[in-house]
Amino acid sequence: MKLVKDGNAIVYCQGAYGTTNGKTAHGLVRRTSRYQVLSVVDAAHAGKDAGRVLDGVDRGIPIFADIDKAVRAGAAEGVQPTHLVIGLAPDGGRLTSGVREDIILAIQYGLNVDCGLHDFITEDARLKYLAFQNDVALRDVRKPPPKDLLHFFSGRIEEVESLVVAVLGTDSAVGKRTTAWLLVDALNREDLTAELVGTGQTAWLQGARYGVVMDSLPNDFVAGEIEHAVVSAWDDNLPDVIVVEGQGSLLHPAYPGGFEILAAARPRAVILQHAPAREDYDGFPGHPVHSLARQIRAIETVADTSVVAVTINHENIDQQKIHETCKAVAAEAERPAFDVLVNGAEGLVSLLIERFPRLRKSPDDLQLASA
Repeated sequence: MKLVKDGNAIVYCQGAYGTTNGKTAHGLVRRTSRYQVLSVVDAAHAGKDAGRVLDGVDRGIPIFADIDKAVRAGAAEGVQPTHLVIGLAPDGGRLTSGVREDIILAIQYGLNVDCGLHDFITEDARLKYLAFQNDVALRDVRKPPPKDLLHFFSGRIEEVESLVVAVLGTDSAVGKRTTAWLLVDALNREDLTAELVGTGQTAWLQGARYGVVMDSLPNDFVAGEIEHAVVSAWDDNLPDVIVVEGQGSLLHPAYPGGFEILAAARPRAVILQHAPAREDYDGFPGHPVHSLARQIRAIETVADTSVVAVTINHENIDQQKIHETCKAVAAEAERPAFDVLVNGAEGLVSLLIERFPRLRKSPDDLQLASA
């Protein structure tokens, strides 16, 4: 199943690009099959390439100071923007008055608006009226489905024969989703079929075929929706591996995520994403990040699974010290450590194949796959 692109998007990240509050925009710049990303809006980085700011690699996605300049630039290039996608991911996920005013401007320019914040633009009377006047659509990615469409945990997860791998983290906004996608890509390059199960709004905006938006759901249905997404990926494709994106951290004071994933998805292996240079939990100064040893112990105590590797987020680490940092993290965690953003996820794939030999493809399998 190939996703048809929804349109040409301006990604709105005013005041947050290059920070942890811009992680949705970062995800869309790195990859999305849902949109053609034309540009990013953030005055602090205007005139730069969005990929260069993010990863040091030009992606041909310019950053503009405001929506007006982004719309005009697209039209001048002969590629008319059709969507404004809110790329902000602030703590609490609330819609500020400044963002609302820029949404109004986007609607007046005739742009559809997709928003993943907790304040629903489809329930804002003025925005709805303006959208009607300008014949555009508003879409709230975090708006929960009707309760009669939600799934309660059934136990069907036991039927899934794929290797389920969860990418959890030691903090929020630490790179779990990016690592999960890189792992899926690397598995597919090795002739292993893999599917990603997203668990947040950004994965949906990126075009993930399976997933839930965990923090939009009533608690009774979170486990059931996770299970349903994993089972659906299995039923539809029988993949070798299903990679589940984590949320928050088991020990995070505000975002204690991962418990439902461990309980409902029943991962056979966990990869733990970690930012070694962080001292406090993201957005919560004075709340020190718990040690790797304690976080690993928490995961392995809660679930019948193993943390098989640590992947690092190299923020605030000199490029020349990444290899040394990986060695130090590996020694601390007593597990292999990788920086997949710099070095790719092939090492993780090799580790998983070694740990789970049934992933090894026979010559006959490879011949059939290439036929």
